[in-house]
Amino acid sequence: MKQTSELSTRSLEILQAIVREYISTGEPVASRAISRARRDNLSAATIRNVMADLVDAGYLEQPHTSAGRVPTAKAFQRYVQSLAPRNFPATELDRLRTQLSGSTSTAERTEQTCHILTGMTRNVGIAAAIPSFSATLDCVELVSLGESRVLIVVVTEDQAVHNKVVNLGEPISQDELNSIRNYVNHHLSGLSLLHARAELERRLADDSAVYDRLLTRLSLFHRMGMLTIDLDPEVFTEGASHLVALELHVTREKLKHLLETLEEKSRLLRLLDLFLASSQEGIAVQVGLHEIHSALSDFSLIGTNVRLADGSLTRLAVLGPLRMNYERVIASVRHVSQAVVS
Repeated sequence: MKQTSELSTRSLEILQAIVREYISTGEPVASRAISRARRDNLSAATIRNVMADLVDAGYLEQPHTSAGRVPTAKAFQRYVQSLAPRNFPATELDRLRTQLSGSTSTAERTEQTCHILTGMTRNVGIAAAIPSFSATLDCVELVSLGESRVLIVVVTEDQAVHNKVVNLGEPISQDELNSIRNYVNHHLSGLSLLHARAELERRLADDSAVYDRLLTRLSLFHRMGMLTIDLDPEVFTEGASHLVALELHVTREKLKHLLETLEEKSRLLRLLDLFLASSQEGIAVQVGLHEIHSALSDFSLIGTNVRLADGSLTRLAVLGPLRMNYERVIASVRHVSQAVVS
């Protein structure tokens, strides 16, 4: 049998027809069903011969209890390679942009993107916002909690809010906190967090700073990590119930592992990293996730990276069974990624 890239036109057409039929029904595909769907009256016997060759080449397999054939991961991968790009109407793209524009924070926008992907594909939507360390400082707020404890609130220009409570080890009044807050907001607002920290360190290194009570207090806050905020990725997933509702030919143990993966943020991030870390642009498709984990061999992942204007990275993906509607899912991921970057 010829290699993947050398399938004859007839063999490729029959393979595509088998994959489409299996995606539609979820049942093993018989040669008679393919013969009836063709317009060239190709006999079932001829199709059976082609199917036998496809079995030998690893594109099809035969369940023990059925005379039909089932596509393998290799078949789905070849099918995906043959798909022509599909685009949504421009009006639909405008609608999505309007829908996403209502989000007031990165977290809300990421969650909304995940919800949209799930609704469009009826599979599991995944969206992760990987923050940029060039996030811009909007303002800080300092609130006395009594004695020596202070609440530090840092707001970045994407309206993300980061809180931390520090213990200064010495009492400080709210008036002093207001003076420190005003100084930081006046001199550092509008700078990236990296540049804001560097500028603060430059000011504190000035010889005159040791004689300035305000800067001496500010130095203490700097050592406490006032502008060193935790930039954890925001990760959202939705639609696990779609997988449970499908008649999947997977064991309960595999489905259990998949659901555990979807519930744990660190696992999801690792899954996306392994899948999309080397994908710079375009839509990536991984048919069968056995290389990531043996329990995921019956699932596929379709996703892309989107670099936003502020330098942050958004990773979008859809996870579904091997027999998902690849054409629709690929188009949906491409469509949503265009709306996100706009």
